[in-house]
Amino acid sequence: MTVDGQGQGQGQGRGAGLHCLVTGASGYIGGRLVPDLLEAGHRVRCLARSPDKLRDHPWAPDAETVRGDVTDAASVARAMKGVDVAYYLVHALGSGADFEETDRRAARTFAEQAQAAGVRRIVYLGGLTPYGVPEETLSPHLRSRAEVGRILLDSPVPATVLRAAVVIGSGSASFEMLRYLTERLPVMVTPSWVHTRTQPIAVRDVLRYLVASATMPPDVDRSFDIGGPDVLTYRDMMRRYAEIAGLRPRVVVPVPVLTPGLSSHWVGLVTPVPAGIARPLTESLRHEVVCREHDIARYVPDAPGRPLPFDEAVRLALARVREAQVATRWSSASVPGAPSDPLPTDPRWAGGSLYRDERDQVVPASPEALWKVIEGIGGEHGWYSFPLAWAVRGRLDRIVGGVGLRRGRRDPHRLRAGDSLDFWRVEAIEPGRLLRLRAEMRLPGLAWLELRVDTDDVGRTWYRQRALFHPRGLLGHAYWWSVSPFHALVFGGMARNIALAAAEGADGPGSRRTRRLRKGARR
Repeated sequence: MTVDGQGQGQGQGRGAGLHCLVTGASGYIGGRLVPDLLEAGHRVRCLARSPDKLRDHPWAPDAETVRGDVTDAASVARAMKGVDVAYYLVHALGSGADFEETDRRAARTFAEQAQAAGVRRIVYLGGLTPYGVPEETLSPHLRSRAEVGRILLDSPVPATVLRAAVVIGSGSASFEMLRYLTERLPVMVTPSWVHTRTQPIAVRDVLRYLVASATMPPDVDRSFDIGGPDVLTYRDMMRRYAEIAGLRPRVVVPVPVLTPGLSSHWVGLVTPVPAGIARPLTESLRHEVVCREHDIARYVPDAPGRPLPFDEAVRLALARVREAQVATRWSSASVPGAPSDPLPTDPRWAGGSLYRDERDQVVPASPEALWKVIEGIGGEHGWYSFPLAWAVRGRLDRIVGGVGLRRGRRDPHRLRAGDSLDFWRVEAIEPGRLLRLRAEMRLPGLAWLELRVDTDDVGRTWYRQRALFHPRGLLGHAYWWSVSPFHALVFGGMARNIALAAAEGADGPGSRRTRRLRKGARR
């Protein structure tokens, strides 16, 4: 249920437990926390800048969603009404050079509005910081995380601050970085931080601690270090990952000259994790981050085998990846600075120039067969035209700090609103009819790609494709006209090959209709 304005709607909670507000529900942790809170019998309200991104999550009918932003006091105040526990799972990393100030202001706003609304507890997931290292020497990422934790603890509202190092789970940025580095590089020239000790924790244990934090006694107002039972170097983790994944032993050669900045670009070249996200991860590995206490066990007792050992966490994560059962990914949250305005629905939009490239194609297949191809686009299936052009565009995007083409998909067959899809984001999806993607690549303007299934009066299936671009300034206009000569090759080929793939799925590659369409696609 989505509620704008006052946020007075009721989600269909499963029990009479606490009323919990979750920020960051479109992100990796938040998207997994919501169903766990519901399962525990709590009512859940989500604060989101774009509520439509949460619409297709399996738990959406059982939760309430209100529109707002943690930097906007009025929207936070509305979201806090009637709330018992408020989860703070957002941060402004990558939003600009002043992200620390943005984080500071948002945390203060959140704490002030929680106090005003009579919230019983704030719960925050932060980063584990190294012992004995002056805070001013930490990376901006860790320094900001630590400051946000202090701001929330200084509030009159009791707070639980959980501090974790490397989170291991299917789709987490840390796990994806470890996975791709180990699988793609049998011999690695690595930064010296591969010898730094850290204490990884399974995402299942992070979620267990987050859920249990809602019911901590009122006098608990402190931070807790949380980690798994293993203290490992990054080299140890790569070695053990290789063993679990059935890979040959990896050769690791550390070199001292790779700075965090260079390390992040190195990670960005090898893994789907872009340099902007890899940098805070690599910076946090410069110092030893090991738990100094395990006091959380006083309030969340350890069950047999919990917290999960590193090897078991990796096995579970790999199983989820191989079974395509990844609930959320590191790319679930929108890229900071990416365009967020939806496509104007008025075809006579008066917001300025709106360039279009439109393609229609009769498809000798059923609408269902065509939709199956459309919904499976991207990731391992590719984009059905000129793979080299897409690869070059993705590589150029990563060079200038964008997300590139290697984010892939959360699920190889199904999409939902808000999913990342290579360098696109699913803005809208109407199953069986429409898929609209919004570009998150670095562009001098806003871009959308719309794929539609249609039928005519005589029952024929039509594939309709629109690429739209709203230029920003003279550079935007120049960009459109510089790439437009390639549209026939890229977008025209895409339309023909999607139609061909649908026909092959419906009739098989040897059918007469498919051969005829394939011949046309080669022209």
